[in-house]
Amino acid sequence: MALISPVFLYFGMSNKVLEKVTIWELLGLKWSGLLQAIFIPLILTMILFLGPLCLQGLNGQWKLYVEPMYWIGNARTLIWWRNLVVAPLSEEWTFRACMLPLLLQCFSPTTAIFICPLFFGVAHFHHVVERTKVGMELKSAVILSSHFVAPFAAHSFCNHMGFPDLTEVLAYNNFLKRAGFFSLFVIGLVAWYFLLTPLTNPTWFNNNLFWDKNFLQLIT
Repeated sequence: MALISPVFLYFGMSNKVLEKVTIWELLGLKWSGLLQAIFIPLILTMILFLGPLCLQGLNGQWKLYVEPMYWIGNARTLIWWRNLVVAPLSEEWTFRACMLPLLLQCFSPTTAIFICPLFFGVAHFHHVVERTKVGMELKSAVILSSHFVAPFAAHSFCNHMGFPDLTEVLAYNNFLKRAGFFSLFVIGLVAWYFLLTPLTNPTWFNNNLFWDKNFLQLIT
C-alpha cells in the first residue's frame, strides 16, 4: 500500500497543481524544516504525556532508556520494529503524505485535517475483531483502535507510550501522590491544548504550501 499510495496521489491531483509544485513537495519530502518537524511535534506530544512520563520517572523506567542492552534487545524484536518504526512510517506516508493533499482538493485545510484520521481509524478496525475474539469487550476494543494521525516521531512516541494507564496512579495509597499525578495528567492535557495551534504553525517548518491562499484556490 505504501508503494501504491503515491500513484493515487499523482493521478488524482489536479494537473494545474503538478505544474506549480513537484510530487515531492506535495508529499512533504524536503530538507528544509526537517529538524523542526522532528522535534517540535515530539516535544508537544511529550507534554500531552506529562503524567505518564512522570510516573515512569518515579518507578525507575527512565533508567532503561540509558541502558544499551535495552535498545539492543528491542532492535532484535520484530514487534518493536513494527510498532515504533514500520507502522508509524507506513501509516503516516499513506494517510498523511499521500491522502491529505487529495482531500485538500475538496475540503478546507481544517476540515481535511479532521477527516483524514477517520480513514486511518477505519483502516485499524480489524484490530477490533482480533481483540473481541480473545474476549475483550467491544467498547474497550473500539477505544484502543482509534487515535489521531501524527507526524512520524510523535506517532512512534505514542506507540511506545501506549494509552495512559490511570490504574497505576490509583494504586498509590498516598492521597497526595494520587492527586499530584492526576494533576500532571490534567496539566499535560491543558498545556497540549493551548500549545497545539502555535507549535503546529506551518511557518515553523518552512511549509506554507497548503496554507497559501493562491495555492488553495488552485487546488479547489
